[in-house]
Amino acid sequence: MNDRAAPRPPMRTCVGCRARASRFDLLRVVAVENGTGPETAVVLTPDRRARLPGRGAYLHLDLRCLDLAERRRVFRRALRLPGPFDMSVLRQWVEQQVAVDRGTGGGD
Repeated sequence: MNDRAAPRPPMRTCVGCRARASRFDLLRVVAVENGTGPETAVVLTPDRRARLPGRGAYLHLDLRCLDLAERRRVFRRALRLPGPFDMSVLRQWVEQQVAVDRGTGGGD
């Protein structure tokens, strides 16, 4: 008889809806500086492979969660950066993934 419990996947909290889920079910988001000098912009970037350096925030691949996170301005707190952030790359990527999932019947 084996006394060891099955290993559980690492759990993370979605910054949008605040629900806990497996790290593998959430998208890691990191802040990446784009440009130099006074024109530097901090861009929120999807990190699908969870390999980019820096602190990450986790988000469901759902536009509602992204909207909630943006409205509540939680990325500043989660990433421990002052902001403001350019969310266009992240929003475009999430919209694209949601459209692909709907087109292929993902989840049904």
